[in-house]
Amino acid sequence: MASNDYHFITHWHIDGTVEEVAEVLGDALSLTRWWPAVYLAIKEIAPGDENGVGRVIDLYTKGWLPYTLRWSFRVTESSYPHGFSLEAWGDFNGRGIWTLTQEGAQVYIVYDWKIRADKPLLRTFSFLLKPIFAANHRWAMAKGEESLRLELARRRANTAAERASIPPPPGPSSAYPFYLLLVAVAIAGMLLLIRCKDR
Repeated sequence: MASNDYHFITHWHIDGTVEEVAEVLGDALSLTRWWPAVYLAIKEIAPGDENGVGRVIDLYTKGWLPYTLRWSFRVTESSYPHGFSLEAWGDFNGRGIWTLTQEGAQVYIVYDWKIRADKPLLRTFSFLLKPIFAANHRWAMAKGEESLRLELARRRANTAAERASIPPPPGPSSAYPFYLLLVAVAIAGMLLLIRCKDR
């Protein structure tokens, strides 16, 4: 596996039904509203067929680190309401598979994300900063789990007052991680210099 290859498997347990969760996850254009910590802008390029297969979405995203990603995905397979698969390209290339399984009153959600990071920053520094980039992904998915719970609560609300009592989803990270990245880059630079001197 190359240093800029990543494979993440995320597990969520959410109260609800697979149909409820599939409706939220399948509505890509609403991601900026209910998962704003990560999804900054979304545009549909192609609608796909009646099952969403072939749908192409263009995305502008970020995590808690101070860089953004521009990428697109195409839905390649759908088994509604039990999940869908996609291929991604842009600042990273690869595939994602969402799997939804009903387990009593909960939905067990697995996201299998296998990508190669091609954005120059990620490609160049992955060999040193892979744990930080991986932590960035875990942060993004944790915000997604929190945001999905809130979105389902909003959709189940019976009155406007009940809906208004539900807190908004977490927003994008503040600038503080920029300083963490600066420190990480400085450490990476020092390690690179040491590595070059040892040769």
